[in-house]
Amino acid sequence: MAVTKGTVNPVPEPLGSSRLSRVLLAVCRVTVALLWIQNLSWKNPPHFGNNSDPPQDLYAWTLNGVEHEVFGPWAWLVEHVIIPNFAVFAWGAFAIEACLGAFLLVGLATRFWAVIGLVQTTAITFSVLNTPHEWFWSYFLMYAVHLALLATAAGRAYGVDGALRPVWRQRPGRLSKVLLAAS
Repeated sequence: MAVTKGTVNPVPEPLGSSRLSRVLLAVCRVTVALLWIQNLSWKNPPHFGNNSDPPQDLYAWTLNGVEHEVFGPWAWLVEHVIIPNFAVFAWGAFAIEACLGAFLLVGLATRFWAVIGLVQTTAITFSVLNTPHEWFWSYFLMYAVHLALLATAAGRAYGVDGALRPVWRQRPGRLSKVLLAAS
C-alpha cells in the first residue's frame, strides 16, 4: 500500500509481479500447451478414425455430439454439417489444436490463443460432455485455465510475448497494435 499525506491508498500489485508468480504462470501455460499437443496423439490423420468399423479416434468422439446430445443446435450442426464434411473438420481441429499447443508453449499471442482455447473447449464440451464415463469437471477446468491465461497474459512470463512487447510498443502500425492486444 502507498501512503500519501497521512492517508493509505491501496495500490494493487500487478499480477505476476513476483518471480514465483511468473514461474507459476509459465508452468501453467506450458502445461496447457502440452495438454493440447498430447491431444493430437489420438487424432490420426489422414482419416481420423473415419475408415474404421467401428468408428474410432476423432470420428467416434465427433459422433458423440449427436448420440449423447449436450446442446440441440450443436448436435444438429454435427449431424448435418460436420459429419458430412468430416475431413475438413478433422484437419481444422488438428491444425487448431497444434497451433494452440505450439503458440502457448512458446508464449506468443497468448491472449489470442487463450480465446481460441475457450472456443475449442466449447466445441469439445458440446460434443462429449454427456458421453458415458466422461469426467465433466475436466471441461470446466479447461475453461478455468484458459480464462487464467487470458486474464494474466501468461505469455509475458518467460514467453515470447514478454520479450517482444517492448519492441511492438515502439513500432508504429496495425500489426504491432494487433500483437500487443493478442499478447
